[in-house]
Amino acid sequence: MIESKLNGESLDILNENIIKLKELFPEIVTENKIDFDKFKQIFGEYIEESNERYNFTWHGKSKAIQIAQSPSTGTLIPCKEESKNWDTTENLYIEGDNLEVLKLLQKSYYGKIKMIYIDPPYNTGKDFVYPDNYKDNLEHYLEMTGQVAPRNSGERERALVLN
Repeated sequence: MIESKLNGESLDILNENIIKLKELFPEIVTENKIDFDKFKQIFGEYIEESNERYNFTWHGKSKAIQIAQSPSTGTLIPCKEESKNWDTTENLYIEGDNLEVLKLLQKSYYGKIKMIYIDPPYNTGKDFVYPDNYKDNLEHYLEMTGQVAPRNSGERERALVLN
């Protein structure tokens, strides 16, 4: 169970899930680890073993899942100046890394938050790999993605200045 007393860490999702699995299926735990052979025996026909299936994946997805499940030890510091009507509203403005902030909110505010609005970082006016200027033409897109070689870099630079 989740402790009601705060210990300075975000929820340890992986550990919580292992505890739940142990409670539901104690027979799949050997030496305090999940025995996947026993897991497969229990769940049998419900386990997908084929590599041919629809899924949404990308390079680094497994690492991203591990990072999302790791506990955080950060501290949320309120931005009173950025928040509107700090003393009278229940709305808060929190600035930080989206994943870390969400992990920190999960333990203390579980079931208490109605909505979270996340403003993506790509709209800050700084130089990013994926610019959001959609007025550009197909030729420049193909150059940026390395699908064609730039024709004349000096001419291209003048064109960019005019955009």
